[in-house]
Amino acid sequence: MERETPPSTPIAALPAQDSANVQALMRAFALELAQAGARVAGVTQMRGADAAGRSRIFLRDLASDAEYLISQDLGPGSVACNLDTGELAMACAAVERSARMGADLIVVSKFSKQEAERGGLCDAFRAAMTARIPVIAAVSPHFREEWRIFAGPLAEDVEPTRDALTEWWARASPRRGR
Repeated sequence: MERETPPSTPIAALPAQDSANVQALMRAFALELAQAGARVAGVTQMRGADAAGRSRIFLRDLASDAEYLISQDLGPGSVACNLDTGELAMACAAVERSARMGADLIVVSKFSKQEAERGGLCDAFRAAMTARIPVIAAVSPHFREEWRIFAGPLAEDVEPTRDALTEWWARASPRRGR
């Protein structure tokens, strides 16, 4: 008897030119699916201000609502990269745990410089791929070639609209055959 090969992991790659709107779309779509009974996990990127009014970037976990502050205050006048890689690693670990526990959908805030260098949230992508869980991710326009190499034929470019995500989900959902 032949053993059936499991289907590939479908990945919806949304162009991240308008990052704030794409992040909001991914979050709203995932939360709608969760309200309909899907098990969703992952992180989306958000911006906010701290008590002093300084702009901060954080990742918000879809399942737990935990926040991971990924930008750090390097002081006035600093032009160095302010990414807090420790917080980014903690967010990545949370997504990896969710993938191991089982999910119907994983959302990964984005594929950008850190991921192009095989850091950042790459392990979150890998955990979802290994578990064959569909993924929605924003892809930085500056790292499209690295994305193509990383995701290969598993990824599908999807227009950043609710209708396009709904159409993709109808094809990608692990519950489609139930």
